[in-house]
Amino acid sequence: MTTDQILLGLGLIAVLAVGSQVLARWLRIPALIVLLPVGFTAGVLTDDIDPDDLLGAAFSPLVSLSVALILYDAGLGLDLKHLQGHNRRVVVRLLLLGTVVTFVSAALLAAGFLGMSARAALMLGAILVVSGPTVVGPLLGFVRPVERLQWILTWEGSLIDPIGAILGALVFHSVVASTRPALGERIGELLLSVVAGLAGGLVGTLLLWLLLSRIRIPEPLGTSVQLATVIGTAAVCDVLRDDTGLIAAVAMGVAVANLPAFDVPSRNPFFETLVQLIIGLLFISISATIDPDSLKGVVFPSLGLVAVLVLVVRPLVAALATVRTDLGRGERGFVGWMAPRGIVAAATASTFSTTLVQKDVAGASKILPATFLVIVATVAVYGFTAVPASRLLGVRRRARSRPLLVGGAHWVVELGRALRSAGLDVLMWAGRERERELIRESDLELAPGELLAAATGQGAELEGITAVLLLTDEDDFNALASTILQGSIEGPVFRLGPPHGSHGVVAPYTGGEILFGTALTRPALARRYAQGAPVVTRPGAEGIPAGHDLLFLVRADGSLAPVTEGGTPEDRDGDVLVLLGPDRRPAPY
Repeated sequence: MTTDQILLGLGLIAVLAVGSQVLARWLRIPALIVLLPVGFTAGVLTDDIDPDDLLGAAFSPLVSLSVALILYDAGLGLDLKHLQGHNRRVVVRLLLLGTVVTFVSAALLAAGFLGMSARAALMLGAILVVSGPTVVGPLLGFVRPVERLQWILTWEGSLIDPIGAILGALVFHSVVASTRPALGERIGELLLSVVAGLAGGLVGTLLLWLLLSRIRIPEPLGTSVQLATVIGTAAVCDVLRDDTGLIAAVAMGVAVANLPAFDVPSRNPFFETLVQLIIGLLFISISATIDPDSLKGVVFPSLGLVAVLVLVVRPLVAALATVRTDLGRGERGFVGWMAPRGIVAAATASTFSTTLVQKDVAGASKILPATFLVIVATVAVYGFTAVPASRLLGVRRRARSRPLLVGGAHWVVELGRALRSAGLDVLMWAGRERERELIRESDLELAPGELLAAATGQGAELEGITAVLLLTDEDDFNALASTILQGSIEGPVFRLGPPHGSHGVVAPYTGGEILFGTALTRPALARRYAQGAPVVTRPGAEGIPAGHDLLFLVRADGSLAPVTEGGTPEDRDGDVLVLLGPDRRPAPY
């Protein structure tokens, strides 16, 4: 290919990857539902985005290193404190029993439905074991199941990818070898790969600890250090033993997220952007390699394979994994209805199928198109049915707002009680122990740990925080926290207004939504409350009584609309008003 063709191809892949994700967000559907058909269609209509022509032999290694970065990022979101008791038992069973049952079932089904040889069927069975965070995470973000299900499925999706990739590599080498190793030898090879990957992860973690904790380099450079360390570690591991870099990457992510020696932000906007871009680029590139002619005679058999995997195999795996655990019937049912295939399945199929076709393995030409169809079908099935299924099974978190109130003054606690009485699921955090004790005595839920740990990262998504209200009596803290949290959580961040003419260090100069208009600044609110002004709620139909100030509207659908300096939200039928009442005691002289 010419330089112009390479430039055009790479540019087109980037545009299609990002454009597909934008379109999916606008349509409110999982991005993979758009990425895969767009990549396939682009591959049919043009020859400019064939990754084999654009990158040649570098394509497969780049895919492996890209997946390692994805799994490292997934590992950063895995909190070990949520992998305890019955949750841990379920995850371990899903990984062990699920791998075996799915591998055997998919291989048998591939031989029966697709007419593959035993060697090609075993290869496809190993490929279809994986699920992955690139598909499970976005789907769970749409569904918003109860917290324990989110953790169980996130852990399974993040750990099954490296296990499945290593299993695929072992099966591939067994298929192309002249002699077939015994079962015990295969198990030994698998365990050796896991140990090698964990050893690589340990070395990479030690290197990160040295660079991030001992040298204490600045955060932007720290992000570059993480990227370089993960890529370098994964590359060395893969050179020494196939696909062990994926285990090393996820192990490093889990270590960095959970070891107290590391002080790394739980959510890094650059990492999130990079991972999203990588996912789009990989799916566009891999789906563009599918030859339309290869789909002939494969579509309906593959759909039959998907039907059995979805309706029989996954529910069987879930039943085995959750037996004698404290998961309810609905939770067990949802675990059995969430097993989409993702980027590792596509990458391993793309990597191994070409070699098997060249070695004249019967049925090997069907591996890549069948995997492509399984990915499309499972993502579509689970993407369009997971929300109704979660409602039917009663495992979806309430859609009502869950604000995080930061502050523990008496009026803030009373505001928390008022919002709870209006039907919201209120979470609170305070730094001083006496304020934390007041929150506990008021029977309000207290967020554990530090503020950033409670309000950012996976914790915010899993706890369902929809907005943060910074209500402490430290104006500079509110302003700084507002600036930090605005880039760290999905919902809006609001803060109290500093006093007029304030000379704080940062409060008068930073942005962010200011609560309650220009009159009700932080000192004005505290003074009004000290003079006996209560925080009350009343139906919106009754209007705002004289002497009361509107603070919030709680909508009929459970959403929270605050009064801000930008304006007062328009009232609607069914609203609940949260008001600051009139003073009951005269001001002291």
